[in-house]
Amino acid sequence: MKQDLTRLKNLGPTSTRQLKEVGIETEADLRQLGAVAAYRRLKHAFPRQISLVMLYALAGALHDCHWNDLPPGMKESLKADAKS
Repeated sequence: MKQDLTRLKNLGPTSTRQLKEVGIETEADLRQLGAVAAYRRLKHAFPRQISLVMLYALAGALHDCHWNDLPPGMKESLKADAKS
């Protein structure tokens, strides 16, 4: 059974719709791709709507925590990875 993206923390109807529009349909798809690659797809498809908060939200969803509660240093690391 496919895991619905809306069941993950930080992801609501708009973000799950956007994820599906870029080919990320399930939690397994997101986990396989990873937060940075998913963020890059979203940023490419929706450049004016996607901010770094989405990157952090995706990482938080994969770590089962609110994006503000990511471990120290993770936001900086994610930001650097997304720029590479």
